[in-house]
Amino acid sequence: MDWRRIGRLKMKETKEKTGSAGLVRKGVFIPAFVIMAIVVAIGFINNEGLAKGAKAFFGFSLGKFGWLYQLVAVVSVVVIAIVTCSKLGDMRIGGANAKPKYPFGTWFAMTLTGGIAVGIVNWGINEPLIYYGNVYGELDQLGIQAGTQEAARFALGRCFYNWTFVPYAMYAVSGLLIAYMYFNKKEKLSVISTLKPLFGKKTENPIFMNTVDTLCSLAITLGMASGLGTGLALLISGLNVVYKIPNNTFIWVLLGGIATLIFTSSAILGVDKGIRRLASLNSKIFYGLLIFLFITGPMAIILSNSVSGLGEWLNNFFIWGLDSGDVGGEALTRWWTLADWCSWIAYAPIMGIFLGKIAYGRTVREFMIINWVMPSLFGIVWFSVWGGTGLNWQMNGVVDMVGVIKESGATAGVWAFLQNLPLGLGIIIIPVVMITLMLSFSTAADSMTSTIASICTKGQNMEEEPPKSQKLIWGILIGSISIIMGAVAGGVRGIDGVKQLASVGGFLVLFVFLLQLIAFIKTFFVDLKKEKNGKKE
Repeated sequence: MDWRRIGRLKMKETKEKTGSAGLVRKGVFIPAFVIMAIVVAIGFINNEGLAKGAKAFFGFSLGKFGWLYQLVAVVSVVVIAIVTCSKLGDMRIGGANAKPKYPFGTWFAMTLTGGIAVGIVNWGINEPLIYYGNVYGELDQLGIQAGTQEAARFALGRCFYNWTFVPYAMYAVSGLLIAYMYFNKKEKLSVISTLKPLFGKKTENPIFMNTVDTLCSLAITLGMASGLGTGLALLISGLNVVYKIPNNTFIWVLLGGIATLIFTSSAILGVDKGIRRLASLNSKIFYGLLIFLFITGPMAIILSNSVSGLGEWLNNFFIWGLDSGDVGGEALTRWWTLADWCSWIAYAPIMGIFLGKIAYGRTVREFMIINWVMPSLFGIVWFSVWGGTGLNWQMNGVVDMVGVIKESGATAGVWAFLQNLPLGLGIIIIPVVMITLMLSFSTAADSMTSTIASICTKGQNMEEEPPKSQKLIWGILIGSISIIMGAVAGGVRGIDGVKQLASVGGFLVLFVFLLQLIAFIKTFFVDLKKEKNGKKE
């Protein structure tokens, strides 16, 4: 039996039971929509008040619960590593006879570009340079002097930590658990199904179901708005640095509207027509940029710095991983690592649905290779090539990217870097990168917009696309919030508002994800073992 037949059978069964497939789930849609509509309205009426509220919540959530974010992140890495390397990795998602839908390369392109959005393009240069230059006080509490070889080594190591195996483990936890519960245990394709190993039939309680799905919908809406806001900030800073186009509200509204139109249109087209095509094109651009820079850049220095950065990362893994702020301080730990974990956790449960949907027919180990190992290795290579080259140029006086960041904001350094590419190729590469930014966010946003719409629709099946009206509504809300927070709450870094927005989204689902993590451990280390022993007896 293939995945299409499974989908049709599930759809038929759902419709027979409910007779309401395709209708709006009022218990999820109405509270989520009303809350987000209120946020948008407040943003238009009193945008400064919205910005202050997000800032206050940012300080509260990360100050009081930073330890929990860190603990959840480290435990995710440990359990994912065990599953990948154990006999559990041989289990096939969907059963022994399940056949994959997507070729290996296409599958990886969809998971990679659907997960990283604009982040890796933005921070591949900017983040290591910010650490290296101690731009916002990141090194103050560590006793590392800015502009030294030690600072460069720390910069790459910290980026490896923030962008590779730790965050992708969070995605893998949600994704594998959802795939297993849906395809192997024949549960519904939803976040609530992942909690069934802990709560059993209590998860079928409508209030329980609606509460969890509403929180996840709100979290991913805020997370996507934060991602779009960061992407727009990067794009607008590029237009300002490179083409001297002023950074003002009109530009934010114009570019935000264009981005919203792109990803909403792609979402309306569906996974196969929209997301798959965008992912394929976007991944090719990523690969091309990497190869070009590696060939034209200082190869020996890139390789040397990346190895040193790996050593720094591995040597400090548990110190960084269990630091809620006492070691690294607020400027480093709270504003970077913990803020990153908020974003990844905000995405994780809903991203898990997307990753689970396209994993049918693959073994658990293949799932981990595609969704944990390969994206993490890609991140190491990306930061080694882009960040390593940028640090080398900064140290050798080729271009003062630290100065540009201090003058124009946290997203500006990459444009100064691209303007100084060999052979004057910046004039060609810069527009390509700008297009990549739009495609990169759109690839992530259209998958998430479709997933939110699915959650808000009754009887939704993997085989079906959710109503176009739902996709349109959530696309507009995401775009509106990102424009408001980006345009009026940039702060000292230029992206303070969107980082604070992500913290709200992450906190909304922190405890849902914690329950998912516990359910993951119970399912794969306790329940499966009991089932295996029961069959032997």
